Amino acid sequence: MIDPDGFRPNVGIVLLHPSGQVFWARRLQRDGWQFPQGGMNSDETPLEAMYRELHEETGLQQDQVDVLGTTPGWLRYRLPRRCLRANSKPLCIGQKQVWFLLRMLGNDRDVRLDASGKPEFDSWRWVDFWYPLEHVVAFKRDVYWSALLHLAPAADAVAAGAAIMNRRPEPPAAVGPGNASRGLSRATISGRY
Repeated sequence: MIDPDGFRPNVGIVLLHPSGQVFWARRLQRDGWQFPQGGMNSDETPLEAMYRELHEETGLQQDQVDVLGTTPGWLRYRLPRRCLRANSKPLCIGQKQVWFLLRMLGNDRDVRLDASGKPEFDSWRWVDFWYPLEHVVAFKRDVYWSALLHLAPAADAVAAGAAIMNRRPEPPAAVGPGNASRGLSRATISGRY
């Protein structure tokens, strides 16, 4: 499903450990690490898509997490030219995402990367809340910055003394209008979902 502007509706998941760390996973047989995320089906709400993607990518069920927050609208990023599938119609030029902050209620052994039978990740770990900003692929940094910045107060309120807001870094170098020539642009929250 691609919208009229060429963006694929998608959900992103920031899974929070009670310590204040977040779930960080490596793409199957690749060197790229990211948060769980995935496309929405045409008959799903963002919340329904999030629970489906959560289970497919981490093996966790709805009763093993608490929803702590969500972005109030769509965050968009464009794919680099090398990632565009020019022969696909309609052409997908990027993702528009609703991000969810979830608190993990279970424990590490509840995570199963092979729950769907088609794993997307082959490894995972807990990392500092802000760590992904400097370690995600460059074209997603604006969206990660906007999502984490919006979700940080809710994470800080429940993360046992992690002082997430006190450690908030400056925006990553890739964030901002000055990087538009590299296919990056400032992520903005737009529209309700």
